[in-house]
Amino acid sequence: MNYRAFGQTGCKVSALGFGIMRMPKQADGKMDRARCIAMIRNAIDNGINYIDTAYNYHGGESETV
Repeated sequence: MNYRAFGQTGCKVSALGFGIMRMPKQADGKMDRARCIAMIRNAIDNGINYIDTAYNYHGGESETV
């Protein structure tokens, strides 16, 4: 994974981010938590440390997942 400096914080952020805007859903329209968590965990395990989420994604559910 390539990383870039995050301003002058000393933190390194992965050049590749993981967006949570469009994640797998269940039949009822809610996020499929098990699948979503597995996908996020895989991203983190492979070096991604920038997870893009916002309250508006999935009606606020993305941030809790």
